[in-house]
Amino acid sequence: MSYSPDLPYNDLPLLPPGAVIEDNTVLKKTISASRTLAELKGAITNLPNPALFIDTINLQEAQASSAIENIITTQDELFRASINEKIGGSSATKEVIHYKNALWYGIKHIQQKPVLTTNLFIAIMQIIKENNSGVRNIPGTQLKNPLTGQVIYTPPDGESIIREKLKNLEDFIHADDGTDPLIKMAVIHYQFEAIHPFFDGNGRTGRIIILLYLQLSGLLDLPALYLSDYIIRHKHEYYHHLRRVTEEGDWTGWILYMLDMVEQTALKGRNQIIEIERLMEKMSAEVQEVLPRLHSKDLIEVLFKLPYTKRSQLEIAGLGNIKTVGGYLKSLEEKGFLKSEQVGKEKLYLNYRLLALLQREGNA
Repeated sequence: MSYSPDLPYNDLPLLPPGAVIEDNTVLKKTISASRTLAELKGAITNLPNPALFIDTINLQEAQASSAIENIITTQDELFRASINEKIGGSSATKEVIHYKNALWYGIKHIQQKPVLTTNLFIAIMQIIKENNSGVRNIPGTQLKNPLTGQVIYTPPDGESIIREKLKNLEDFIHADDGTDPLIKMAVIHYQFEAIHPFFDGNGRTGRIIILLYLQLSGLLDLPALYLSDYIIRHKHEYYHHLRRVTEEGDWTGWILYMLDMVEQTALKGRNQIIEIERLMEKMSAEVQEVLPRLHSKDLIEVLFKLPYTKRSQLEIAGLGNIKTVGGYLKSLEEKGFLKSEQVGKEKLYLNYRLLALLQREGNA
């Protein structure tokens, strides 16, 4: 088989890979990554409310995944837009919110029907891109170096060929072949990116598929991995190892990269959850001391679901009517726990210590 970056890679090999992908080095790294991922899963399971921090983690993942595609927004702007959808926000912020919505769509889909299919991939992409496009059916797609214009890779061409390779990917995902799920995850991600089935949104769709596969495989109960931050920090290596598989069949380097991504991300995620939990316990004790009549577990959880909150969030949580919860938020601000911000006709309240922790962790 000959490969040229300038020609459609219609000879992209079907799965499973013909090469040995589970050598001793890979297996050793798999054990380490699996252990760290299990520790993250345990840390989440042991939380009083395991789903509490998921929105925050998923928004961070959405921001980083979009940043890989040069769609840049700030965490502060993103958290504000997420809690108050009336805020217009920048086009970049809207794209990041679309990513978050696509991830949750995928999560709910596999909870109801635990399979990963081409139709699901298309639906995720359509939510990300907010359009009704499907599998590429027009030739001419090429990936180029943005600085030099040099063609780096030309994905398979022709809708029938692309769909054939996607069907093979589906079969590989669900095959009970004894391959370790983390190793399989790395192969799945390479193959999806190599097929490059859509005109746009492939990278973000591919990263959502990773999270869905980890949940489908039972490695995580909730998609609480901030994977894209690692890719941003090691972007050159990411694309280098992708090309090495395509050009030289170097699966080992690619799989080790992906396993390290999971391990480092899981470790960072576990530490972040511990830090947030500590801050929540500290703030809970302080509120109980200063405002004992106002304090409740449910109130503190609302304040830590996302950095920003508003009266209706407290009302939905059953903490009182709009007037009552408005008084709660005002009291919390007067005692220095929150800071308010008027956005149009809506007043948002910021848990500024939580935001500072998230920004510090995000830049760590």
